[in-house]
Amino acid sequence: MRDEVSHQAILPEGWPRPKGYANAVLARGRILSIAGMIGWDAEQQFHSDDFGEQATQALRNVADVLRAAGGKPEDIVRMTWYVTDKREYLAAGRQVGAAFRELIGHYDIAMTAVEVKALIEDRAKIEIEVTAVLPD
Repeated sequence: MRDEVSHQAILPEGWPRPKGYANAVLARGRILSIAGMIGWDAEQQFHSDDFGEQATQALRNVADVLRAAGGKPEDIVRMTWYVTDKREYLAAGRQVGAAFRELIGHYDIAMTAVEVKALIEDRAKIEIEVTAVLPD
């Protein structure tokens, strides 16, 4: 973590801590908005149609964009996950969780997951939008 905390998870008094996300995040700094990252590589090639592998690649892409902007995974304050099949998402939970811990490393992130009919790229099974707040 950086010397000065740029964001903190908000937990109302008496509420149990949510598992795997934060109800809200209070942040200070420069806002980085990352467009939807999908499960293809930097050359826009899919290497798998497996949900867990696409989610892992999408998270790698998020981490790469963060680094390019001078940020780190701990700067993430919000994620929205768009998935094409809720059952596939749930079935890949262990694999996705392991990738999340490895690539992102913390759960103090306001997160939403939404099942959608389709994504613009036909082979994409997941798209992740991110907001990060980088220290001034």
